[in-house]
Amino acid sequence: MNILDKIIIDKKREVILKKSIIPVSQLEASVFFPKHTISLSQKLRESNSGIIAEHKRRSPSKSIINNNFTVEEVVKGYEDAGACGISVLTDGKYFGGSLDDLLLARASVNIPLLRKEFIVDEYQILEAKSHGADLILLIAAVLTREEIKSLSEFAKKLGLEVLLEVHNLEELQKSIMPSLDMIGVNNRNLKTFEVSLDFSKQLASQIPDEFVKVSESGISSLEAIQELKPYGYKGFLIGENFMKTDNAGQAATEFINKL
Repeated sequence: MNILDKIIIDKKREVILKKSIIPVSQLEASVFFPKHTISLSQKLRESNSGIIAEHKRRSPSKSIINNNFTVEEVVKGYEDAGACGISVLTDGKYFGGSLDDLLLARASVNIPLLRKEFIVDEYQILEAKSHGADLILLIAAVLTREEIKSLSEFAKKLGLEVLLEVHNLEELQKSIMPSLDMIGVNNRNLKTFEVSLDFSKQLASQIPDEFVKVSESGISSLEAIQELKPYGYKGFLIGENFMKTDNAGQAATEFINKL
């Protein structure tokens, strides 16, 4: 069993427990539930940099990246740097995140927020909306085509955008549907954690133009972005590169200014 399989088993248990404690009516009563969504896909289309900066404390592959920042410091730094949007990891066991991180981020900034999570149930999409997210992530590797369809359509009904993450052509081909806004190619193999920009390059021509193309993971240099832009990528998700520094916001500012 690989790490991704373990995460999904734990996530399904977690969702069952949460449903037993917090009813849907409580999520729908959140002050953020009626909030108008800020479109990340539109911002990426209009941006020269396309940076989606990530708040990430740790990961299964890297262990602790950085526990020294407050969420507010990181996300305000990212917004000031000119990031198009911010990805907030909310998984606790493997990434050290929480829904409180999303809530604090929403209270701190006015740019699009992605709930970065292993979504397996509509309940998690309601959680995302009630904690101030503008978009959700769906991971093709852990969902069937039917699940991608039902979850993405449910998100759209709530006014949320959908970023679908793929790793290979098979995942991409089973997933293409009108209820997606952005397609992200993860350059990290979630089973081996090997990273290569070739994943993004190989899949670029197979992604229809109506979807905003996003490249995720392993992007740590200006050269990587310049390499990927000719392939039609408008979004670049960067987490560890900023978070491993002493000042994530400053690192993002310097990076974006050079672009």
